[in-house]
Amino acid sequence: RFIAKPCAINLGIQDSGPHRAQPNAILEKVFTSITKSPDGKRLEGLSKQLDWDVRKIQRWFRHRRNQDKPTTLTKFCESMWRFTFYLSIFFYGIRFLWTAPWFWDTRQCWYNYPFQPLTSRLYYYYILELAFYWSLMFSQFTDIKRKDFLIMFVHHLATIGLITFSYMNNMVRVGTLVLCLHDASDFLLEAAKLANYAKYQRLCDAFFMLFGVVFIVTRLGIYPFWILNTTLFESWELIGPYPSWWLFNGLLITLQMLHIIWSYLIIRTAYKALMRGKVSKDDRSDVESSSEEEDVTSNSTKGVFSTSSNGSNRINGHVASGQWTEE
Repeated sequence: RFIAKPCAINLGIQDSGPHRAQPNAILEKVFTSITKSPDGKRLEGLSKQLDWDVRKIQRWFRHRRNQDKPTTLTKFCESMWRFTFYLSIFFYGIRFLWTAPWFWDTRQCWYNYPFQPLTSRLYYYYILELAFYWSLMFSQFTDIKRKDFLIMFVHHLATIGLITFSYMNNMVRVGTLVLCLHDASDFLLEAAKLANYAKYQRLCDAFFMLFGVVFIVTRLGIYPFWILNTTLFESWELIGPYPSWWLFNGLLITLQMLHIIWSYLIIRTAYKALMRGKVSKDDRSDVESSSEEEDVTSNSTKGVFSTSSNGSNRINGHVASGQWTEE
């Protein structure tokens, strides 16, 4: 409210939403009580009842759906908040772990386990991360629904489970390594979205490419060969099998499977951008800008992108000028 919003306004981001649908009691009742996306049969019935053209009713429902979506200013403020948190917690973790012996030698995570002291800095690091991921768990149900909703839900559950489980079992040393590794790329994605909202396209592209490189290196390289290696093999060697070993490593492997899925989506998005010079769609997004019927008509004459009534050329959350995925 006091930092992100003034920054957005100075960057020329206006607090103006999409084109609002004209008031209509009958259509509003259908929208709120029956369906937000009526089928062809219902559209024909409404057309006869209101003496409106079917395309006009389709346009009304599209505008009404977009009306409930957050404005660019709202999304900018949310991304700036996340960027601030991810960047701050990442540098806090790096500063804390730089002097920690287990940062340089992962076998130190298991020496004298479980009799390892819990320092105040380590405690606050854990509590902040846990609180943040709980907030993401709840806010996911109010954010724009995307195709990877279930994947994100599983990710948040696994992360909260890992943080809580490792804290209860005093596996906080290896837990800090996992947390810091995941924070390394998250702030870069938020920076790319901030640049996207502010229409700094080259900066957005650069941040997204840097995010993709860091994400793949940390999640597909460092994570399995550094983190999973110590939790699967070094822990078994130094402290032997323990009852919670299977659950702990099961959650870590679940995260690795999610990393593979997201890496595939990132690589596919980057590949399409390099081949076409623009991103035609967000592989995760369900955000619409025009009705399916109008898309078919427009695509037959104008190409891939269709023009929405608010003047923006968009499809699935992207602008035709080649802006990157909004997440």
